[in-house]
Amino acid sequence: MDAWEAIVLGIIQGLTEFLPVSSSGHLELGKAILGDNSVPEESLLFTVVLHFATALSTLVIFRKDIWEILRGLLQFKWNEETQFTAKIALSMIPAAIIGVLFEEQLEALFGGSIAFVGAMLIITAVLLWLADKAKSTGKKVSFKNALVIGIAQAIAMLPGISRSGATISTSVLLGNDKSKAARFSFLMVVPLIFGKIAKDIMSGDLSTETTNLTTLGLGFAAAFISGLFACTWMITLVRRSKLSWFAIYCVIVGVIAIIVSFA
Repeated sequence: MDAWEAIVLGIIQGLTEFLPVSSSGHLELGKAILGDNSVPEESLLFTVVLHFATALSTLVIFRKDIWEILRGLLQFKWNEETQFTAKIALSMIPAAIIGVLFEEQLEALFGGSIAFVGAMLIITAVLLWLADKAKSTGKKVSFKNALVIGIAQAIAMLPGISRSGATISTSVLLGNDKSKAARFSFLMVVPLIFGKIAKDIMSGDLSTETTNLTTLGLGFAAAFISGLFACTWMITLVRRSKLSWFAIYCVIVGVIAIIVSFA
């Protein structure tokens, strides 16, 4: 993979991690277009590095929220911050189970099957369209909601299903406030990403023997910077109920991907 290709893929990751159009799906499409012939393991390494970059951009955007949560936790009381943290932990369980039990099957999907990605993008479009029709409320995410949203996040591990799209849409369809749904969606993925990277480092899955570290660094930087802009923009879009725009986009890209795969 050349340096400019890493930068392009990094920008794609940074934008699509927060915009509800599936970052993993677009990365697979981008690799196919750019002619990246990496084996699934090498492809997954680059994908994990880019996800790590966007996780850091999430921490920067929500630094005040995270600080308030930490302050609340240090009070050692069953306060709002502690409850929010418990909900985040609960939402992580489904994805953690799927990641452990079906890790090899998931890795195999990250190998350029653009027909599959196209089909999943269309499913994402349906979720976004339904969520955009939901009425705004002031309801907070409950513990039961957190578990259901966590299941949506686990399903979104498939390339082509937007993680932010699936979790925000599910939360909104459950009757939660759109701004609170976006905040919960973006914060709930951070522990999973860091946990996944820690696991891979300890197990040796992220070996860099055949990888250009400069290329990884450029991709990381591109994903981090573009992620800062996309996260801020997405919060505004969710508040203004503009998810249907992305539903149309996902349908178009999904159909094109399916057609191209059979051409």
